Amino acid sequence: MTHFLVRKLESFGPLPKDDVELIESLTSSAQGVKAHSDIIREGEAPGDVNLILGGFAYRYKLLKDGSRQIVAYLLAGDFCDLHVALLGTMDHSIAALTEVQLVKLPRESVLALLGRAAISRAMLMATLVDEATLREWLANLGGRSAEQRVAHFFCEWHRRLRAVGLAGDGGCELPLTQQEIGDTMGLSAVHVNRSLQALREKGLLTLRGRRLLIPDMKRLCAACDFRPNYLHLEAAVPAV
Repeated sequence: MTHFLVRKLESFGPLPKDDVELIESLTSSAQGVKAHSDIIREGEAPGDVNLILGGFAYRYKLLKDGSRQIVAYLLAGDFCDLHVALLGTMDHSIAALTEVQLVKLPRESVLALLGRAAISRAMLMATLVDEATLREWLANLGGRSAEQRVAHFFCEWHRRLRAVGLAGDGGCELPLTQQEIGDTMGLSAVHVNRSLQALREKGLLTLRGRRLLIPDMKRLCAACDFRPNYLHLEAAVPAV
């Protein structure tokens, strides 16, 4: 099976064989993290950089009233805290959504990766995509209805999983509760439930356990004006 980090980086361009071998050698030992536990908390200064190789995690901020805002999701092949090598401390927290397979990379290992031109370019592209995704989330929260927000998020989720080989044309894993979707979309559980019901009644999606089933991706994308250009995954995923 293709290494998830290699697959993600190669979506931005091919990597030399030596670079692939370096990635595989540096990330060969993973450890498990239990679902719903923190990987790292805001204010901590980690000694290592964390890489997700299996499972799902999320970035979040806790507000003064105790509520939570989820600001990003991390999939296999994503670095949790690459920027910490430069900034020193975390400005948000990261938690495991499901059981996670995690690799802890010493900073010298990260610097070794960044010293390879093709890897460094791909990591820069990945960082730019993270920034573009955050802009899209802001537009989603500020400019779309509750139903459109949820649909747009599902389109993005499916496209990202498909890029690393974790989703097929008809659907993907979705280990999220309605509360977690609400904490992501700035919606109450009631609004999330109503939005999901509306999308189901229109035949745009079905939720079956931990699976998201999408019978017609073109229709779902059109319903929420999902344009995946901000993900820059053209090389990895054919256009819808």
